[in-house]
Amino acid sequence: MALNLDKNLKRYFSIREVAEMFGLNESTLRYWEQEFPYLKPKTSGPARIRQYQEKDIEQIRLIHNLVKVRGFKLAAAKKIINSNRNGADRKAEVLTRLLEVRSELQALKKQMDYLQ
Repeated sequence: MALNLDKNLKRYFSIREVAEMFGLNESTLRYWEQEFPYLKPKTSGPARIRQYQEKDIEQIRLIHNLVKVRGFKLAAAKKIINSNRNGADRKAEVLTRLLEVRSELQALKKQMDYLQ
C-alpha cells in the first residue's frame, strides 16, 4: 500500500481554525449554521464544542464564495445552492484554483523581476 502524502491527517478542526481559514468571525460561522441547514458540524461534550470535518469546510468554502467573494445576499446564496448544487460547487472549486494559479504567477513574476 502506497503512502499518500497529500492526505490531510487532521480529521477535525475547531471553529477558531475554520474562521481563520476564511478570515471570518466565529459568530459568522455560527450564524451560517442556522441559515444553511446542511452545514452541521459535529458537536461533542456538554459544552457542545464544534468539530468541523473536510465536508463542512467545503460547504463553508461554497457559502464564503457566494456571500463574501461574489457579494450575494444570504437569501440569494441559499437559492443558488438549492437550485444548482453541483454548479455552485464547481464554480467555487474553479475560483479557488484560479486564485491559487494567480498566487503562483505573482510569485514567478517576483522571481523574474529579481533576475533582471
